[in-house]
Amino acid sequence: MKSNARSKTQVNWLQKAREGWSHKGEKRPPFAIEPQKGQRSVWDFARPPIIEKVTKPVTIHHKGTRIANSQDALAVLETASPPTYYIPEQDIDMSMLSSMPRKTSLCEWKGSAVYWALKDMTDLPVAWSYPKPFSEFEGLKGHLAFYPQYLDCKVDGIKVLPQPGRFYAGWITPDLVGPFKGNPGTEHW
Repeated sequence: MKSNARSKTQVNWLQKAREGWSHKGEKRPPFAIEPQKGQRSVWDFARPPIIEKVTKPVTIHHKGTRIANSQDALAVLETASPPTYYIPEQDIDMSMLSSMPRKTSLCEWKGSAVYWALKDMTDLPVAWSYPKPFSEFEGLKGHLAFYPQYLDCKVDGIKVLPQPGRFYAGWITPDLVGPFKGNPGTEHW
């Protein structure tokens, strides 16, 4: 951590947020769905999250227009959530996006996020990025993650389902089992 660049209050908040998770991927809770052959349980994903290289083709379209096409994506795997896919900027048609300078958030693991909208829908964030991620997630620099709730997102040609809820942006693929964080009553997961 780069504590010299953070206030004592922020460091305390980050530490408290990081320690506040009860599920850390070490043991599946009794309500977790047992994965079948070829499936993974999101309850086996670690916390803190890890970054996984994705070599399958990842595509993102809006109303039939391609926004991104990559075979060099990253997936962030975190307990209870389907992976969030991060696409390198060079694989994104950045001319379709505009930054949302007034919208930001802070992730206790990855750092300060900035948001992106489609140029024809400037009030709706459809993606975010970490221009200066915490050192543990430096690999996400120069990548954008997209909300599958608003776009046509596919992995290896298969359309993904969005993670429940409006806050999260995990991509549910057929090889995953949950239940997934996001529905009302799952905030404490």
